[in-house]
Amino acid sequence: MHRYLRSGFAISVATMLAWPGLAREQKAQTPEQVVAQARWYGQAAMRFVLDGKVVYIDPYRLTEQDSADIILITHSHRDHLSPVDIAKILRKETILIVPLSCKKEVSGIAAGQKIYCQAGEEKQIGAIRIQAVPAYNRQERFHPRQNEWLGFVLTAGGVRIYHAGDTDRIPEMKNITCDVACLPLGQTYTMRSVEDAAAAALDTKAKIAIPMHYGLAEGSPEDAQKFKKILEGKVDVVILRDENAEKSDR
Repeated sequence: MHRYLRSGFAISVATMLAWPGLAREQKAQTPEQVVAQARWYGQAAMRFVLDGKVVYIDPYRLTEQDSADIILITHSHRDHLSPVDIAKILRKETILIVPLSCKKEVSGIAAGQKIYCQAGEEKQIGAIRIQAVPAYNRQERFHPRQNEWLGFVLTAGGVRIYHAGDTDRIPEMKNITCDVACLPLGQTYTMRSVEDAAAAALDTKAKIAIPMHYGLAEGSPEDAQKFKKILEGKVDVVILRDENAEKSDR
């Protein structure tokens, strides 16, 4: 059992949802293969392909249509829960997973199925396991702990991915073990410093770290380079190019 699950949070019975052909073994992947297919759209908006399924986390600033199998939302701020962007990737089979505290905000979204969860709960979606973990600011007012917003740990094909959501470096991170950590660089709304973000990567024992949540509302591209330098020789840092910036350069 994962260390986090021993920490006293209530664990729900795993939710099994049937997709055609999912009653089989997972396709093995390496962390490097997962990261090679990952896409970043600025802020915390990430796209992964896990076990052949398209998974979006906090879709935002999307410029193209796509078909998502799973959409995860960490919290209700408009740059994380964006109905306009969700509509671009939503199809009738899409599963939408959101914090229980955000149930009202997604009431008008016509997903194939909605799942509401709290920190400590675990859901099994076909061959993908999704664990909800806390995300909050320790002192700042932007993401208070009492809002019960989330980060997520996804496991598929033997690879564990941690998407931290909007958060400081919090004690719970030491109870998370992952292969890939997506961490906000912050300094205004999330992490207090780039050094804190780097320490969070070490807390989670990540093999690969992807910096996010910089370059728009807070932080700069130079912060990503600083993050990489701090972790040199300890954690491989992959700096993904903002897909929107790439399109604007064409």
